[in-house]
Amino acid sequence: FDAQLSPDGSFVAYVNDGDLHVIHLAGTDIVLAHDDDPNISWGMADFNASEEFDRFRGFWWSPDSTQLAVAKVDNNLVSSWFIADPAHPDRPSSEHRYPAAGTANAEVTLWLIGTDGTSTAIALSDVHPEYEYVLDVRWTSEGLVVVTLDREQMDQRVVLVAVDGNCTELHRVTDDRWVELIPGTPRLGKDRLGDDRIIHTSDVVVGDQGDRVLVAVDASKSVIPKSPPHLLINRVVRVATDGSILCCVTDRNVGSMYSSVVNISDVGTCALIAGGPEELGMHTVMAADDQCMVIRSSSLVGQRAEHRVIRHGQQVGVLRSLADAPLVTPQPLFIRAGIRQIPVAVLLPSDPNLRRAGVKLPIIMDPYAGPHAARVIATRAALASSQWLADQGFAVVIVDGRGTPGIGPVYERALYRDLAGPVLADQVVGLLDAAAQVPQLDLTRVGIRGWSFGGYTAALAVLRRPDVFHCAVVGAPVIDWRLYDTGYTERYLGDPQFDHEAYERSSLINEAATLTRPIQLIHGLADDNVVAAHSLRFSSALVAAGIAHEMLPLSGVTHMTPQEEVAENLLLLQVDFLRRHLGGPIDG
Repeated sequence: FDAQLSPDGSFVAYVNDGDLHVIHLAGTDIVLAHDDDPNISWGMADFNASEEFDRFRGFWWSPDSTQLAVAKVDNNLVSSWFIADPAHPDRPSSEHRYPAAGTANAEVTLWLIGTDGTSTAIALSDVHPEYEYVLDVRWTSEGLVVVTLDREQMDQRVVLVAVDGNCTELHRVTDDRWVELIPGTPRLGKDRLGDDRIIHTSDVVVGDQGDRVLVAVDASKSVIPKSPPHLLINRVVRVATDGSILCCVTDRNVGSMYSSVVNISDVGTCALIAGGPEELGMHTVMAADDQCMVIRSSSLVGQRAEHRVIRHGQQVGVLRSLADAPLVTPQPLFIRAGIRQIPVAVLLPSDPNLRRAGVKLPIIMDPYAGPHAARVIATRAALASSQWLADQGFAVVIVDGRGTPGIGPVYERALYRDLAGPVLADQVVGLLDAAAQVPQLDLTRVGIRGWSFGGYTAALAVLRRPDVFHCAVVGAPVIDWRLYDTGYTERYLGDPQFDHEAYERSSLINEAATLTRPIQLIHGLADDNVVAAHSLRFSSALVAAGIAHEMLPLSGVTHMTPQEEVAENLLLLQVDFLRRHLGGPIDG
């Protein structure tokens, strides 16, 4: 997999069974890197890189096509977990190397390997002795640049690699909580005069939100602000040869449920490319070079996202999806809740008879509520399933509380050492404010459903606030954070060997005996991300406490239930559960 043509077109490199191959176009296939140990691979991303740090590649061609930078991943110290299918006891379980919180990670090293087979180790540990994660590898006009991060995720470094594998530190970012990882940063660039600069984001703690601005650091270590504070930087796409910077941003003057594309010049002026007031929605750059870019745009207006091709600032084409249009048309009401102005979306049934004054609707809270994923965004696709639920006779409320992106770094960092308290508090505030503004919402009948972190939030809600939440659908939840991976969990809760109390505050397994509300647990038994042990252990604890509950184990299903018929029937089963415990619309 991951076949990559060399820049000069002479070679194709690819990975097969953990080995790195190079094929010369004349036909010769050479194995450049191999290890007899099955727990060592070449040219592949390790688990944390691909799952938590958005690095899916494990080898990178040099610009002159003579060599590659290659990741060597040694999984020997990573714990072995085994995923079995109880529905097929005749089949062996599959071994899965999983770095659970507090346990060993894979050892990741980088090498320079020539197409002639010569290899040189890159001495990253000489300049960053405590590095644990390799975040980014990028060839530049100055050479190979690598970004590393320590285990605590408080120390990030930008390293320049010489031809002999020796390294020089170019830049360092530290934070007393965690270094927030913004795609595309930090990166090496040049200003309009050709001088080298490090482009990265800087989190500024101001008020309840804070700012995430773009800065450039020159050779004298001077920090030069590049973006205005109202633009929350989400991603840096590229730094052009003239020093301008193409970014995806959230403009807080417009609203956190929208994103825009801007180009920031080397002198700090900001030009809007896509996403102004006349085209509110979610806009992101899929690809760009000096001449052309492709922007994906989606909104509440169009049925499907479209891809716009822009060349030299002019739109030259639009690519529209030919997929079937969704069967529902979301009609959200966006509000802001509480003193923190928490983003909330409310969706009522499409049937006008169920939207009229005097009708009281049971409520379904439909959160994700965790880091790195906002749910209150202005696109049809993001809200389609929630609108479908509303059309079954419910009022659906979605709350993006503290921890979710789009508001600011202070908002996101509120989860430090506590993934439960702020999350649940903001769900309650969002619900109560929504009910105060939308009279159809019936606070005496409130259910909550969610998947993954949303499943965790749903279980948390009925365990700790049964006075507010009356039943829960809990899909693939993280019940005990000690069973989740290092890269994600330790960023927020630290190492469980030293931060035991943070895990106790955030984990739910010891609270199972306090459950007083109906709960429906759903989990794919083939899930290798949030393993089924979470739900199975929680169910066992409920049985031990004599508490009745529903459990739906899904044989052969992984974390996101991609099977169409399974996903459809799961929605129907959830609606049945919620109707049984909440009832339907009633005349007030």
